[in-house]
Amino acid sequence: MREYEIIEGSKKAYTKEDLIQDLKELGVQKGDCLLVHASLSKLGWIIGREVSVVEALIETLGEEGTLVMPSFSGENSDPENWQAPPVPKEWIEKIRMHMPPFDPILTPTRQMGKIADLFRHYPGSQRSYHPQVSFIARGPEAKVLLENHALTPGFGKQSPLYRLYEKNAKVLLLGVGYGNCTCMHLGETWLENPKWVDTGASMMQDKKATWVSFREIDYNDEDFEEIGKDYEKEHHVQIGKVGQGEARLLEIQSITDFAYQWMRKNRK
Repeated sequence: MREYEIIEGSKKAYTKEDLIQDLKELGVQKGDCLLVHASLSKLGWIIGREVSVVEALIETLGEEGTLVMPSFSGENSDPENWQAPPVPKEWIEKIRMHMPPFDPILTPTRQMGKIADLFRHYPGSQRSYHPQVSFIARGPEAKVLLENHALTPGFGKQSPLYRLYEKNAKVLLLGVGYGNCTCMHLGETWLENPKWVDTGASMMQDKKATWVSFREIDYNDEDFEEIGKDYEKEHHVQIGKVGQGEARLLEIQSITDFAYQWMRKNRK
């Protein structure tokens, strides 16, 4: 969405203080461990843009709270599997040979939005070491959540996602729907016979860029919106507005457990 469209569609210019008030009314509290998925353009025209959003989240949580966001870099994957868009077959080996190795500081996010990309650079933020599905966090729980992120499965038991589940963190969908609710991927890792694919990534090994091949679950978020819709029929979700964007606040254990059972029943 272009900026003039956001301005024309905004009821007012929103401040950081407006966002803090909205987050508190939604139920975000000091000391929370909060996994956030967000779309800046859906929140209305905000003075300070993504900086104001990140700082509103940090100030609402307080220094005793921990803020977490995904910082995925799906471009660092096997180009043979790329579909959106695919590349010519004759490019594949060249891409593998020249893909820059994952670097927690340098590697950009892909399709994560401006809020997560700004948070990646925010003072005090840390990033887990995973070439494709890393997470960023800031706060007292950050180190424990992010350390020793297993290569595969990237959303499995040795991942920030599972550690968030263990802590029953809160999930905030900020201007986005359940299709962005990453924690449901954790439920996919619990399925008895998930589909696996061969993939790879460029990583540093022995101080040298190396293409590392591995197998990963073929994660699928196509039914996440449907899962979320069914979840709300049975469970309470705190729904409100942050800026102009619709926001949902829920517990990670509850939605993940529900998604797992739903997928067991409904996926073939």
